[in-house]
Amino acid sequence: MIRRDLWSARVCGCLAKFTAEAQRTPSKRSARDARRATFVLLGVLCVFAVNLLFLAACHRPPPASPHYVLGAPYQAGGIWYYPRESYDMQETGIAMVYPSGHADLTADGEAFDQTALAASHQTLQLPAVARLTDLENGRQVLVRINDRGPVLPHRLVQVTRRVATLLGFPADGVVRVRLQVLPGESHAAVDAVPGAPKLELAAAPRGEVTQSDLPPFGRTAPVGTRTVPPPSQSPTEMVATPELRLPETVTQAVPDPGNLYVRLGTFQNFEFANLQRARVAGLGARVVSTREGRVQTHRVVIGPLANVQQADVVLDQVLGAGVTDARIVVE
Repeated sequence: MIRRDLWSARVCGCLAKFTAEAQRTPSKRSARDARRATFVLLGVLCVFAVNLLFLAACHRPPPASPHYVLGAPYQAGGIWYYPRESYDMQETGIAMVYPSGHADLTADGEAFDQTALAASHQTLQLPAVARLTDLENGRQVLVRINDRGPVLPHRLVQVTRRVATLLGFPADGVVRVRLQVLPGESHAAVDAVPGAPKLELAAAPRGEVTQSDLPPFGRTAPVGTRTVPPPSQSPTEMVATPELRLPETVTQAVPDPGNLYVRLGTFQNFEFANLQRARVAGLGARVVSTREGRVQTHRVVIGPLANVQQADVVLDQVLGAGVTDARIVVE
């Protein structure tokens, strides 16, 4: 890149020099020299144009090859993430918008497109389809999750600019959201790309079937037999291939901005929860206990917090204390 910029600067300098030579009056230069300077100028312009075309041709995006991705645990921004399949996940948190300069392809091999309804997630299987709700205004769209990210643990998802526009994100691109994975659509998206784990089932044969009529009462030999062809598959039985590009359908729900919290660990043993609370007691951590049937869980939370900026600061402090699975949630 630096070498190309130096070359461009030199070409521009030569152009300026030869332009000045060509514009000198005949009293200072002969007509022959003026014509020579003009020809040299045209030659330099041709070389410059050819090089621009060559540089443009050199950058060809790799071909898209959508495929299933889960992946091994990975580290990003000092935090470990553990990908896992989930077709019914529901999460809340903070969304952000993709910046410029993304790679040509997403993590699952699709062409990255800022105009598509797409998003990234840190641990979900790719691809997946989810309903994304802007909790501050109630707008909802379906997004195709086909990329890994965000890098920051402070954010739940990263969305394209088109998603941000349809949901009415503010200028800073930061908003409270709910992400709800859709099981049927996500299974269909996974089944439509290669590489997904599949359960091998032996199907019953669909060959011809010989049908025999029962003999009349008192007889032992069959009256006759005939061959029945296998049933043909009707058009309604064909499974449609999911589209990579989701429709731009915006639905309106009731706004529910809720409150911001930093959620730490969840435990079934109160003592463990209390030990974690003590590690960040100076930040106002507390233990919230809930019971579902016979199972009681204890969550360590900090909040409610005034705004996203305060939540980011508190999360940094919690991560610095060694609680690396802490996240910002909306409740």
